[in-house]
Amino acid sequence: MIEIDVPGFGALAIAHLVLDFNGTLACDGGLMPGVSERLATLAAKLSIHVLTADTHGTAATALAGVPCALEIVGRNDQAEAKRRFVASLGADRVIAIGNGRNDRLMLAEARLGIAVVQSEGASGETLAAADLVVPTIVDALDLLTHPMRLVASLRD
Repeated sequence: MIEIDVPGFGALAIAHLVLDFNGTLACDGGLMPGVSERLATLAAKLSIHVLTADTHGTAATALAGVPCALEIVGRNDQAEAKRRFVASLGADRVIAIGNGRNDRLMLAEARLGIAVVQSEGASGETLAAADLVVPTIVDALDLLTHPMRLVASLRD
């Protein structure tokens, strides 16, 4: 669990990390450099879930050996499926990270929503739904490894 109090934003008591795959953890179906090591470190504190439509069909192979649960969402109503998943975990205990339009509802539902803007870009709707926007997934995961950085970005 990650616990931290952010003045003006409130207390965070996070047990789950929910991540999109393509565009967030991966580019063109391949895991981004530095992701697997950071997820392995965070797995000691958080339950890690990857939700994806698996556009390239590579998620299971790319995440082999990474301590996470993989959930493939259907082709229809992906945004709502991701939102429901976050809600089922207890949204107030979830940090969600994504970039695509189908991630907007899960970022809005989660206690903390983080949007990443990488080579695949990010949906404007998802950026608007996020509490925080960072340039890369490595930056987002490092925020969780060093949670006092969240205080600097989110405090009132």
